[in-house]
Amino acid sequence: MRAMKRLVILISGRGSNMQAIIRAAAAEQWPAQIVAVICNRPQAKGLQIASDAGIATVVVDHQSYADRATFDAALAAAIDQFAPDLVVLAGFLRILTTEFVSRYQGRMLNIHPSLLPSFPGLATHSQALSSGVKVHGATVHFVTPDLDHGPIVAQATVAVEENDTEASLGSRVLEQEHSIYPQAIRDFIEGRIALENGQVVRT
Repeated sequence: MRAMKRLVILISGRGSNMQAIIRAAAAEQWPAQIVAVICNRPQAKGLQIASDAGIATVVVDHQSYADRATFDAALAAAIDQFAPDLVVLAGFLRILTTEFVSRYQGRMLNIHPSLLPSFPGLATHSQALSSGVKVHGATVHFVTPDLDHGPIVAQATVAVEENDTEASLGSRVLEQEHSIYPQAIRDFIEGRIALENGQVVRT
């Protein structure tokens, strides 16, 4: 029998993608355990949701650190005490240092609410509407030091409608996020995807 994989999820807010991952892991009986949820905001709603699900929670408040490097060092120490096989960024709103990203190279995933490489960064739905694109979506990717530009694992598309607002478009994109992110994580923990020489390899 294969050993259970250990997952640590990083959040900054309500944790809707975290919830989708928790639900999928339980419903599909993944060979994995979510061993901790770590958050950089003490009042984030996702902390209570994780605690209610019986998952250990840790707060590493970025406001308590003088700079990004010292925060990242504290965050890495918090993560490493749980010895994860995979670090999952689920709405974690911090730009991470190169040193931090390198520490978890090949075992850290993120989801971004656009079809990368289009619209990296924030306000992706506003960017999509302003640009006039007809198709928008979400991307799961391995994390690299280049913000929102890591090797792509999965994407889902959403048609942009004429009467869309940021809220309506974002809601449909989020539905797709809740589908493709758990699947991508499951593919990783079951050995169907890996990062090799900067490329996503599928087995």
